[in-house]
Amino acid sequence: MRVPHSLVRKRLFVALVVITLVFLALFGRLAYVQLIRGDWLAGRAQDLWTRNIPFEAQRGRIVDRNGDVLVDNVSAPSVMAIPAQIKNPAETARTLARLLRASEEEIYRKITKREMIVRLSPEGRKIPEELARKIQGLRLPGIVVVEDSKRHYPHGSLAAHLLGFTGIDNQGLSGIELVYDEQLAGTPGYVSFSANAKGEKLPGGEDRYTPPRDGMDLMLTVDRTIQAVLERELDQAMAQYQPENVLAIAMDPRTGEILGMGSRPTFRPDRYQETDPRIYNRNLPIWKTYEPGSTFKIITLAAALEENKVNLKEHFFDPGYAEVGGARLRCWRSGGHGSQTYLEVVENSCNPGFVNLGQRLGKDTLFKYIRLFGFGRKTGIDLSGEARGILFAPDRIGPVELATTAFGQGVSVTPIQQVTAVSAAINGGKLMEPHLAKAWIDPKTGKVVKEIPPRMKRRVISEETSRQVRRALESVVARGTGRKAFIDGYRVGGKTGTAQKVGPNGRYLPNNHIVSFIGFAPADDPRIVVYVAVDNPKGVQFGGVVAAPIVRNILDDSLRYLGVKKRKGQIPPERVPTEEPYVTVPDLIGEDVDKIRTSLFSEPLEVVGKGDVVINQLPKPGQRVKKGTPIRIYLGDKTTKGD
Repeated sequence: MRVPHSLVRKRLFVALVVITLVFLALFGRLAYVQLIRGDWLAGRAQDLWTRNIPFEAQRGRIVDRNGDVLVDNVSAPSVMAIPAQIKNPAETARTLARLLRASEEEIYRKITKREMIVRLSPEGRKIPEELARKIQGLRLPGIVVVEDSKRHYPHGSLAAHLLGFTGIDNQGLSGIELVYDEQLAGTPGYVSFSANAKGEKLPGGEDRYTPPRDGMDLMLTVDRTIQAVLERELDQAMAQYQPENVLAIAMDPRTGEILGMGSRPTFRPDRYQETDPRIYNRNLPIWKTYEPGSTFKIITLAAALEENKVNLKEHFFDPGYAEVGGARLRCWRSGGHGSQTYLEVVENSCNPGFVNLGQRLGKDTLFKYIRLFGFGRKTGIDLSGEARGILFAPDRIGPVELATTAFGQGVSVTPIQQVTAVSAAINGGKLMEPHLAKAWIDPKTGKVVKEIPPRMKRRVISEETSRQVRRALESVVARGTGRKAFIDGYRVGGKTGTAQKVGPNGRYLPNNHIVSFIGFAPADDPRIVVYVAVDNPKGVQFGGVVAAPIVRNILDDSLRYLGVKKRKGQIPPERVPTEEPYVTVPDLIGEDVDKIRTSLFSEPLEVVGKGDVVINQLPKPGQRVKKGTPIRIYLGDKTTKGD
């Protein structure tokens, strides 16, 4: 049967169309692969036969505010293996094990792995230069030595907790090294070569080098000289008082810049593995929380002055205790301070006087200022591990809690919170964010890439209130409990603190205190504020005796170093008279009782009866009694008088 010619033509036409469409599809696919996906496919192919030997970037240096190097890098090459290129694994393992002082079996296991590139870690990581040259000189097939580095601390343990340390891969693990790890680390580079599927280098292949991008250098606010002075005093305190620990912070109160920070016990950052982790993991100035004691009275004072609840010239009578909510809160001085001005309340660190200030403020206002000064939350310092501290919940603040908080008991704070808050109290009322990073520097040009300016969180009190606080705290050093911080020629202000520690059962520990002192200078224009806390010193446990001299030494050397000139205008220091163990009982008979209570009379009184005047007393006038012996007075009206 003959097929019609027209049908043949139709079939040929359809076949031609199909073939054309197939060719167009193939051409389109080829064009898509070549023109659109070509680069991607070429890259994938390149990846299949390309092997990279990594080169670590140089980690950025850390320098102090003057450019002195605190953390640097030293060359420490590392050994890597390309298993497919090793001709004699057993002999290679034997040779490397001998040089690296490692297990031959372990080296053999690593260099025979079914991997492209194997890093011999930890045996071959960061080895000495001389050993690296020996291994390179052997020209072992498949074994390469790559450039590497490790951190170097030219000043040993100086600022160890602050700087922190890095791990085997130069990754930041603590301190500044951890917080700014990304910026310090940089980007690694590599050498690329072509290899077949077995990993063997292709003949005639060309090595390609992509250089690493080094990390940025970091300038800190810390001053190496002030840091060294601070740590010298920490070492001296440990030797002299043998405490559980001791810490110190030095800050510029105007900017929040940390000039120095440290604690004891300490460690070597390059040998941190040899130290108890509890030492290097706890940066005490930001981690430790405890009841602050009398240094916290600065906050109560600032709040009372700001709210116009007190005039420092008005009088307060201290009988030696304050009765609050059925509890008797005692003054540190047996028998109390008697009648005194509120300035003397501050000078004498009189607990009943500050209880009175807390009561005048009331719980809402006092705790409002406590929070405004930054307590109960992190300060935001650029270090990890900062604690928040603990404040009473609003619904748990009763009369006793209000009273104890006013003189620094019952609340829990950190050292960095105290320094930041006191800085706000003396710098004109500005709460600054404490910080350590000052600027980022290009490692090649040495030019500043980015500056980190001071940051003010908020204004807490007025300039005038701050001036009054400074003046009162200068008086504490000249005439009060802070006398041992006095420096002739420098106007120094400060406040002592002696806080009994709380045990695991919630009870106060006997004869176990954290003694502290916070001082600043010059008092009229503070350049530096220093806080020192000594945990459970052996022997005497008073902040004014133990911590104040330490702060004085740090301030004295730092002010001289900073070029602050000595000048006149100090509050004249008051010498502490030698107290006689006995006193003569004054004649109080016939005196008005209100006049006695508001006078400078300092002996404790026991009042019997009702009336306006004293009609009798025991002991009798003129008798000699031990200082602090209570005097019992009998009251009546003006027409009666005892014999």
